Amino acid sequence: MKPFEKCPVCNGELVNKKVEKLLRNGGNTVSMIVTAEVCLHCGERLYAEDVVESFEEIRSKLRKNEFTHFKILGQSFTVEANWPNKAIQPTS
Repeated sequence: MKPFEKCPVCNGELVNKKVEKLLRNGGNTVSMIVTAEVCLHCGERLYAEDVVESFEEIRSKLRKNEFTHFKILGQSFTVEANWPNKAIQPTS
């Protein structure tokens, strides 16, 4: 039996899906595909307890700058503070 039969946010139908998850800490980001229960109505994602524990482990590794078990995908950028459109600001 699943922990939730319906979405705890909107009571919508949940389906098992593969979703992209981004975890960030400091200036580092990890991208992964993970299984989640996803609400068809509001999009809320529910993760299994062991998956959430893995998220915590990954964030901890990022915080400590430990990159074992991570593969480099590319580079990340932000705009500079002098970007012409002031509505667009750099991230930290």
